[in-house]
Amino acid sequence: MNQEIKKQTIVVNTRLLMPGKLDGIGWFTYETLQRITRAHPGVHFIFLFDRKYSNEVIFGDNITPVVLRPATRHPLLWYFWFECRVRYYLRRTRPDLYLTTDGYLSLHARTPSVAVIHDINFEHRPGDLPFVTRKYYRYFFPRFARAASRIVTVSEYSRRDIINQYDVPEEKVDLAYNGANDHYHPLSEEKAVEVRNQVTGGSPYFVFVGSLHPRKNITNLLRAFQLFKDENKGNYKLVLVGEKFFLTRSMEEQLEKMRNKKDVIFTGRLTPGQLNDVLGAAFAMTFVPYFEGFGIPIVEAMKCDIPVIASRVTSLPEIAGDSAIYALPDSPASIRDGMIRLVREKGLRQQLIEKGRLRREQFSWDHTAEKLWDSVRTVLDAHA
Repeated sequence: MNQEIKKQTIVVNTRLLMPGKLDGIGWFTYETLQRITRAHPGVHFIFLFDRKYSNEVIFGDNITPVVLRPATRHPLLWYFWFECRVRYYLRRTRPDLYLTTDGYLSLHARTPSVAVIHDINFEHRPGDLPFVTRKYYRYFFPRFARAASRIVTVSEYSRRDIINQYDVPEEKVDLAYNGANDHYHPLSEEKAVEVRNQVTGGSPYFVFVGSLHPRKNITNLLRAFQLFKDENKGNYKLVLVGEKFFLTRSMEEQLEKMRNKKDVIFTGRLTPGQLNDVLGAAFAMTFVPYFEGFGIPIVEAMKCDIPVIASRVTSLPEIAGDSAIYALPDSPASIRDGMIRLVREKGLRQQLIEKGRLRREQFSWDHTAEKLWDSVRTVLDAHA
């Protein structure tokens, strides 16, 4: 990242750069942009927000924040913001490049562009999304992919998926693995005991981290946990970290049917520091979604020295490698078997932790930022 491009202006879609509300794409945006903007002080970056922004995300003097209203809270407002407000702004300012870390483009703008498309889960599981949202995604994202000068994605699985689904040239799609925040680290045994006392009254627990919606497969995780409790009489709990999103009725109905529902704990959204504690004190992570473009929680668990039970589908085997137990997301019994193995097989948990220590070294935000900048530089050079 030490090669400079002088006197260039890059407009960046930063509407998801909201401290305190960062999700997977938000963290990607935060971690890469703070590195890129600081590494290239000779480049002028314009950050486009759709609401009041925090000075915390204005990483240097080479950044100009601009607010374009209205806030993009609905697909109709997405369309208006990108096709009207952003397009007009790009035409008026004539930057050298437009960078979007959530994949959304202004289709009628002529500015060279780099689009980060993390995954296209909506092409495979459209029923997981509200009707208007999935219609928007399935109509516009193929067009975004074809219109972008270059695409960046976060796993080889997603890269092949985008190429095949949208028929874009293979050489146009670059790979930049996600990282995990530097503050994730193992806990001392004394601290882990303290956290377990706070979270579960001292009981060991399996932990899930992510938004609570259908793609994350919470319903089958709950079924698997009940099957596990039926076979294992230990005092294990299941801790679910994340906010409820749409279409959670199946999860709620399953919870009500459970004989051991008192052993399921919902924490809601946690701060990064709280999440590090809850992860670091866990017995294991259970992360068994139907579809995942990368799976940042897996790397976070590795950094906390916590073993992982993961889905044997989409990108997760690519990311976790040999450091996880794999389960079939459609099979609660398969997920249960992974939980039982970790409890009963002597030495297995420590083996997975040690493999995770090696595996996690492949994922860093420094590397992600370098790869993203390489893609940006390629487009800038092509249009110089």
